[in-house]
Amino acid sequence: MPLPKMPTRPAAILTFSRGESAPAASPAPRAARTSARPIEPEPQHQPELDGLREAEILPIAQAPAAPALVHAEAPRAKPAPAAARKAKAKTQPAVRKLFVLDTNVLLHDPTSIFRFEEHDIFLPMMTLEELDHQKKGMSEVARNARQVSRSLDSMVQNTANLDEGLDLTALGNKDATGRLLFQTTAIHSTLPSDLPMGKADNQILGVVRALQEKHPQREVVLVSKDINMRLKARALGMQAEDYYNDHVLEDSDLMYAGMMQLPEDFWNRHGKDVESWQQGGITFYRIKGPLCAQFVVNQFVYFEGQMPLYAQVREVSGKTAVLATLRDYTHGKNNVWGITARNREQNFALNLLMNPDIDFISLLGQAGTGKTLLALAAGITQVLETKRYTEIIMTRVTVPVGEDIGFLPGTEEEKMLPWMGALEDNLDVLNMGEGEGSGDWGRAATMDLIRSRIKVKSLNFMRGRTFLNKYLIIDEAQNLTPKQMKTLVTRAGPGTKVVCLGNVAQIDTPYLTEGSSGLTFVVDRFKGWPHAGHITLQRGERSRLADYAGDVL
Repeated sequence: MPLPKMPTRPAAILTFSRGESAPAASPAPRAARTSARPIEPEPQHQPELDGLREAEILPIAQAPAAPALVHAEAPRAKPAPAAARKAKAKTQPAVRKLFVLDTNVLLHDPTSIFRFEEHDIFLPMMTLEELDHQKKGMSEVARNARQVSRSLDSMVQNTANLDEGLDLTALGNKDATGRLLFQTTAIHSTLPSDLPMGKADNQILGVVRALQEKHPQREVVLVSKDINMRLKARALGMQAEDYYNDHVLEDSDLMYAGMMQLPEDFWNRHGKDVESWQQGGITFYRIKGPLCAQFVVNQFVYFEGQMPLYAQVREVSGKTAVLATLRDYTHGKNNVWGITARNREQNFALNLLMNPDIDFISLLGQAGTGKTLLALAAGITQVLETKRYTEIIMTRVTVPVGEDIGFLPGTEEEKMLPWMGALEDNLDVLNMGEGEGSGDWGRAATMDLIRSRIKVKSLNFMRGRTFLNKYLIIDEAQNLTPKQMKTLVTRAGPGTKVVCLGNVAQIDTPYLTEGSSGLTFVVDRFKGWPHAGHITLQRGERSRLADYAGDVL
């Protein structure tokens, strides 16, 4: 009698929890075991789980009942059903990654330990040591270090043994379902002997190597904001990543520009059943079409064909949008403190700056595009002429481009004046055409009046303040972190307008990139809010020398 054929697809092997026994096999399959390829006995454990504590493994799903088994007594075994294959896949544990955090990640974002979802976090002893060195002082880094220490202290208060780690959900963070592990014993690794182990970075790299050797089946990843640290880790065969949680955009080219050029067939597709009316000297249009769904509130749209259109989106509802015409600030009769718009983007920016319904404005652009000049001209006009605001407050981040010149004498405003060279330059331009009838005396009096309404404040003393009916200008905002930007914008009280100026291509703050800058953060978060607007200025308007240098240098 010939032997039965072997199954074309292996039968599903089910594992049973402790205390359960496999169902008794019938004696018929003995003939199958005498075939040319003997079937190995079922293993008692899964070798890929060796070296893992129970706390580091997600719970294994219960295996289905016995009907999912495929018996061998049938001459031709049927393929395992889909339910059995899914059950087999579920029994494989979803091994979580183990992220080793560098100190600069915690100093950059004190809540970073709760940003890794279901994965586990490991803090080396050297990371805690460096946190202790950074906790003293009144800087933002020192405050972040103290916040991290307080969070860790709250988590370890009710824990007797740190060897098993801490549950990250202990403080109410529902998104972080992993565990926080500490280095509780001395770790010896096999790094190259020429690396000085007294350096903190190398000791953290040694911890990463030791964790790789201890848990070869887990994915151990170093997270650091230090580029050289990540390069050294990759050179030694370790996985290393940047901290991406605070990145608003992966590519700065995808940043919201605040304006949209309409296609050539715009009127053909959206020109039917157009409603128009006038209110307060502004003409409104209600249009319908497929492009309306892509509009954002307070976005500028323009069409430069046979029927030109320059308008601002006021309402968006499905495929219907309401557009409002703009005031032409390129004309001399609409000048703002003697300044007229020289291009399309500057006209859009002045429409935002002079609109009392817009509380937050962000202006991006390269050097020479007129960001500070437009913001100051609109501010002086609304402070001295229309009396809409009581004074102008100007601040910026004091990050030097080159070597620091040391301590500066004088009061807070006198210390800030060397950082406000842009303010002085633009005030000279704004005062150039004023008081011509009375000569130098008239210009000097006007300059004194302007200076009396402009206050220069330091960023370090903004906590706890509330500005009422102020015109707040935040210059060089690209050097602010998202947390610092939140601190400044939340200072605004009733009747205050906040204007953020900056160029994300000129970031001087360490560990900040175009995607994680506070300026990028607010542009993305305020997009579409009815009381906020944004414009990216394109053309430089300084001089032909500056324009040519910007192109060829």
